[in-house]
Amino acid sequence: MSKTMKRGLGLAAACTAGFGIASFGKGGGNCASLDYPPKAMSPGVRKLPKWIQAGCGDKEYYCTEKGATYPADFTPDQMPDMTNHSSFMAEFLRDHPEIYAKYKDVTTKNGVTLAKCIKTGVDNPGHPMIKTCGITAGDEESFTVFADLFEPVISARHGGYPRNAKHPTDMDINHVLDTKIDPSGKYVLTSRVRTGRSVRGIRLPPAIGFDERRELERVCVKGLLNLKGVLKGDYFPLHGSMSYQPKMGGMSEKKEEELRSAGNLFQEPDSTLLLASGMGRHWPDARGIFHNDAKNFFVWVGEEDHLRIVSMQKGDDIKDVFRRFSTACNEVQKVLKSEGYDFMHNEHLGYILTCPSNLGTGLRAGQMLNIPLVSQRKDFKNMCKKMGLQARGTAGVDSASVGGKWDVSNADRLGKSEVQLVNIMISGNSKLVKWEQMLEQGKTKEVEAEIAKM
Repeated sequence: MSKTMKRGLGLAAACTAGFGIASFGKGGGNCASLDYPPKAMSPGVRKLPKWIQAGCGDKEYYCTEKGATYPADFTPDQMPDMTNHSSFMAEFLRDHPEIYAKYKDVTTKNGVTLAKCIKTGVDNPGHPMIKTCGITAGDEESFTVFADLFEPVISARHGGYPRNAKHPTDMDINHVLDTKIDPSGKYVLTSRVRTGRSVRGIRLPPAIGFDERRELERVCVKGLLNLKGVLKGDYFPLHGSMSYQPKMGGMSEKKEEELRSAGNLFQEPDSTLLLASGMGRHWPDARGIFHNDAKNFFVWVGEEDHLRIVSMQKGDDIKDVFRRFSTACNEVQKVLKSEGYDFMHNEHLGYILTCPSNLGTGLRAGQMLNIPLVSQRKDFKNMCKKMGLQARGTAGVDSASVGGKWDVSNADRLGKSEVQLVNIMISGNSKLVKWEQMLEQGKTKEVEAEIAKM
């Protein structure tokens, strides 16, 4: 019997979440109950569809209903058939099966296997017109231990990035342009800067353990509660979480709904892409949100990345938004260092995040623009691309615009610094607003002439 068959027989036959008894360390406190992770699913999770429950227990996601049956704790001898898969990982391994053979028996020092990294890409064939990375990192070392796979994926995803390239980092607010994007206040509805951060020494979400996640919450919340001035606020665990002593049981369902309805809070993973990446394990334990008193600065703890940091406000003052963002990152990092931790970062890949698509800065600086005239152009998205921008509909990637409103942000993440990306957005959005005004005044030929020069 093959290694694959032997291990496969030990898995559940359908969409059932396994509840292996995890070891209890310093984070295990209030989890002796059989109604809570890691021994069982939380009451809230038991209300969800079975295929989601399958990814919220203590074991790897295994669901025959969704075709998510690839293992993660060991790598099968034979490479899976990915003939019809659409991802950078699948494309590379189809052309270079020797790389699979090279890494099938390799693990990182933290026990992360090749299978754990590629499980989400194997379980999710994807769409022919939408190419994902198809791979996630289980820890910081994954990017170096499995470099002959990660590096080609990173380069393909970011439009070419050499293995000897160095990523610049610049968070200096004084280097951000002072350009007034929308002097009239008519065209820029909101401005936002967001990124992710990972804490060195703790495994990433695809591999993180129960106690590790609680330690992540502890040290990050300590840093967040240390913020002062306009950043001062409070931390709210997800409803049902029993990990944070000051708020056992988490925030109220009403508070959770208020945050989600405003688009400021994540929910349980509801796609096999996320579940196969381990994002739902032990849900909702040690996950939550910090926000300042003004509710224009938010930090998600324990979602797809260790931290997801968002600074936002109405209007076009992106420099003020970036100032809050930069200050918060620096202050939280100081506390992490005092606790013996730091953010994951290196000179080649910049800030390390779970998905290769977010390496470098992980930053998206964007504005919701009301530009119905200029966005009517058939080449609108391509025009944005030429300026280093990405235009999204009001509901995110691949969504439609509503009433000429577009979320326009920097397109790149890796190879350019934070300040460079913010300045690209400022320059590009200033032009879009200018052209919208000109079109309102009937200056179509002048606009066409300026666009033709790009």
